[in-house]
Amino acid sequence: MKQKVIFNVLAKDADNAKELVEAAGDRVLVGIMVKNFPTVELAIEQVKKYKENNIPVSVGLGAGDPAMWKKVADVSAKTLPEHINQVFPAAGYTLGRMDQLEASNTIVNALIEPSGIPGSVYISTGPISSDFKEKVSCEMAAAMLAEIGVDSVKFYPIGGDKHLEEIEAMVKAAVNAGLKIFEPTGGIDVENVHRIVQTCLDNGAEMVIPHLYTSLVDKETGKTEVEKMKKLIQLEWN
Repeated sequence: MKQKVIFNVLAKDADNAKELVEAAGDRVLVGIMVKNFPTVELAIEQVKKYKENNIPVSVGLGAGDPAMWKKVADVSAKTLPEHINQVFPAAGYTLGRMDQLEASNTIVNALIEPSGIPGSVYISTGPISSDFKEKVSCEMAAAMLAEIGVDSVKFYPIGGDKHLEEIEAMVKAAVNAGLKIFEPTGGIDVENVHRIVQTCLDNGAEMVIPHLYTSLVDKETGKTEVEKMKKLIQLEWN
């Protein structure tokens, strides 16, 4: 992936996903949330179907559900998607499995949660650790990811563009630790995405992957709107 800004979106089905890829090319990742599937096998089947249609897949938890971490890792190990969403405590485990399978081109992120205070975050985003709300510095969080080779921070939930100072602090820490990819997530839409992405780029991120999910979905059809995808592709950043 060589693009500076790539959009992580949903699709109703493979046909909708193909429409989005036709509109956005290598500027889009289509999310498949493992939480929506009762078994690992069914999720694997869906990912494979997408990949057979040349759809770049992002395997996700489903609303950041920490209970899905192992399911994400198992599905990813069988399908080698382009992108994987993972909770912070399981990111190293997942990256290790990808390395064993020589899937070096797969991006594995780690979910970090804003604390409400710029400069401090929660890394306890796993199924057990999430019960503990103990703040750590952005610098420590970034350093821990750098130690294990994870180079993408998923920052969720950011509440749209209401907390740009928190985004700014986490991006700076990530970049200083050598993490090149930043993934703002939560409350992002066509109207506020430019400001959020520009904040990430201004603070040194080399690649930004904003997640825009329900804000792009037509409530009547359940499809992600191709016209909105086209609007995103037309946006320009400094």
